[in-house]
Amino acid sequence: MTSTSPESTAPAAGRDFGTIGVIGLGTMGAGIAEVFARNGFSVVGVELNDDAVARGRQHLEHSTARAVKRGKITEAEQAEILGRIQLTTSMKDLTDADFVVEAVVESLEIKKGIFRELDDIVGPDTVLATNTSSLSVTEISTANSRPGRVIGVHFFNPAPVQNLVEIIRTVVTEQTVLDDVKALVEKLGKNPVVCGDKAGFIANTLLFGYLNHAVAMYEGKYASREDIDAAMRFGCGYPMGPLALLDLIGLDTAYEILDTMYKQGRDRLHAPAPLLKQYVTAGLLGRKSGRGFYTYEAPDSPIVVDDAHTPSADDKPQLKHDIKQVGVVGTGTMAAGIAEVFAKAGFDVLFVGRSQDKVDGVLATVTRNFDKQIQRGRATEEGKAEVLARLTGSTSLDDLKSVDIVVEAIAEDLKIKTTLFENLDEICKPGAILATTTSSLPIISMAKVTKRPQDVIGMHFFNPATIMKLVEVVSTVTTDEDVTETTRALCDQVGKVAVSCGDRAGFIVNALLFPYLNDAVKMLEAHYATADDIDVAMKQGCALPMGPFELLDVVGNDVSLAIQRELYLEFREPGFAPAPLLEHLVTAGYLGRKTKRGFRDYSAR
Repeated sequence: MTSTSPESTAPAAGRDFGTIGVIGLGTMGAGIAEVFARNGFSVVGVELNDDAVARGRQHLEHSTARAVKRGKITEAEQAEILGRIQLTTSMKDLTDADFVVEAVVESLEIKKGIFRELDDIVGPDTVLATNTSSLSVTEISTANSRPGRVIGVHFFNPAPVQNLVEIIRTVVTEQTVLDDVKALVEKLGKNPVVCGDKAGFIANTLLFGYLNHAVAMYEGKYASREDIDAAMRFGCGYPMGPLALLDLIGLDTAYEILDTMYKQGRDRLHAPAPLLKQYVTAGLLGRKSGRGFYTYEAPDSPIVVDDAHTPSADDKPQLKHDIKQVGVVGTGTMAAGIAEVFAKAGFDVLFVGRSQDKVDGVLATVTRNFDKQIQRGRATEEGKAEVLARLTGSTSLDDLKSVDIVVEAIAEDLKIKTTLFENLDEICKPGAILATTTSSLPIISMAKVTKRPQDVIGMHFFNPATIMKLVEVVSTVTTDEDVTETTRALCDQVGKVAVSCGDRAGFIVNALLFPYLNDAVKMLEAHYATADDIDVAMKQGCALPMGPFELLDVVGNDVSLAIQRELYLEFREPGFAPAPLLEHLVTAGYLGRKTKRGFRDYSAR
């Protein structure tokens, strides 16, 4: 004889959600209540006491008033929205709720207490959700007699604006609950992504590993806070640099999320950087306290003010070497772009290729770029003629004997590059700066084959060089300070943003970017979430210009694998070991868009 337990009796899919309960009316809870009310649902909002209810009402009024001011809704619509929300201090008012979501403080015991109390209040078919961003949904669900109806529904802040919602299923979440909640979130006009119950879920797992790595980079004095942030903004198109973003999130919040993720997954890359803990202990929590990695005008102010770590305007880099003629070695896309950048800035440029056809190709590329700009009204025929007049092509390295700086942009092969630097050392005049655009190879290996290692430096442009603003200026242990300063000043003269760092694999951008991409591949490999959901989570949850798999397919999986291998060999960090899935795709020849197959299939596009 068998008996039917509450956990095994699931209602049919397609629940009719009419009344929504929201427990906790802070910024997040009030935002969630507003989202449901905007979409025609009746909402019951619950808070601890009358003062908290008043604050919740204030959140709702201010948020909807901003929407009115921006023309998103009318005053009449605002009144309708607020009229759909009933505020109370009694959980018993949730009796008729079809869906209840809690958005209280990130305390496991408090959340479990709420789910335990809901057992005796709501009906057996009511779906219960937690908005936790890092705690175990499974553990929260155990406080309820029917854990199968408990699910994670993680809205992003501010909820009325952010379109992403992470839906977290536990091992006991009923399929009908998952299906119905996904449909409900879509009804709100949000984009749901589904994942399993792991600390950090999709967005925070990938984001906070990257942020933690940035703190470690700053803590090790590898680069300044300004240069780390500028590198990711101008090199990757991120809306904020990692340290500024941590200040916005709150360093205490970041520490708690990282600590929770580390304790659950034991991934050393999630172990909070010691500096983060020191800042939190000292009360330097970011914008909300007026000081974190940066100093702010006042607590809760977004305005950064100068402090002891702010670079002085008097320290602006100056040209310590006289730069009139620039040499470029190479005729590929990067070399042609660099030659165009210098010529546009008024420098005479001598570029060297292996054949006359290659040389002519550079001039054709620059001409084509100008013609497109002229067609759009962004350039003139006179301007094109002036730039082309400053460009001189050659097939002989010996013609570089008179240049003041030479920038090589040839194949990423250390043997080929070191041979070139041996030749440049013999050809170029004393005092000429020898620069490499390598993105991953050790610059000191090129410097040591010359008799002038003090004049060798990294000048890592980003592709396309004519558009991307960032240049990583990479100094070796032998690079002269005047050479570094001159190179930074030169970047400024050609309209680029220069960031300084030392000679180690990945420099700033790739050292922060590629471990994050590798983590995304591992997440996909573990069947934690789909590539589409991971991409949506990072674009909409973190405002990144591209999702990790979109980006990997654009960069090329072979290029990505090579960089990841360099990082692993350099740092010997187990977490940097290339994901086996990435290795397998490269072995199969699925390199991304260039082969029409990578993490996605582009053959039909």
